[in-house]
Amino acid sequence: MKPFIQHTGKVTLLDLSNIDTDQIIPKQFLKRIERTGFGPFLFYDWRYKEGGEVRPDFEMNQPRYEGATILVTRANFGCGSSREHAPWALLDYGFRCIIAPSFADIFYNNCFKNGILPVILPENDVEALFQQVRAMPGYTLNVDLEKMAITSQNGLSLPFTVESFRRYCLLNGLDDIGLTLQYHEKISQYEAGEDRSLSVLGRPPC
Repeated sequence: MKPFIQHTGKVTLLDLSNIDTDQIIPKQFLKRIERTGFGPFLFYDWRYKEGGEVRPDFEMNQPRYEGATILVTRANFGCGSSREHAPWALLDYGFRCIIAPSFADIFYNNCFKNGILPVILPENDVEALFQQVRAMPGYTLNVDLEKMAITSQNGLSLPFTVESFRRYCLLNGLDDIGLTLQYHEKISQYEAGEDRSLSVLGRPPC
């Protein structure tokens, strides 16, 4: 998994609350067995008309947001079913950071496991970002996980918090498999019967 230390990118907006995972990646696209290739189907029912034509009235489809890698949206993002395809689709589309007042718990956890940083900010700060992004085409943000701060090109500075263990994993690019492989020598010794007293499982320093 690609580490997230800091990221600077263009911002796009999704001005809706309670966006569920079936809207993030509709069920008809869940047949793929790989983690990649879901990006074109992200928000499919909103981005496209029934025949596949792009909807020009959907804000994300506007040319000014092309190439955005940071998504700012409203409360309770990622609610509904627990499908991990949702962060896969967001990451494959190009998003590395999602900013919202709140997230559904399972979706929030899945973001960290897939290299996406979900940032929780107060609603007034999110509203300020909406206003600034709309007022300035090409608006960019720098998101620094080490410093836990978001800064903008026009002087905005917003602190945020991330639980220390999640922060450690994302800074080091560790998903569940990566965490386990940190103990591969101990696991091999245990499986070989060299020392059954070894503590295989542990928690990385935070």
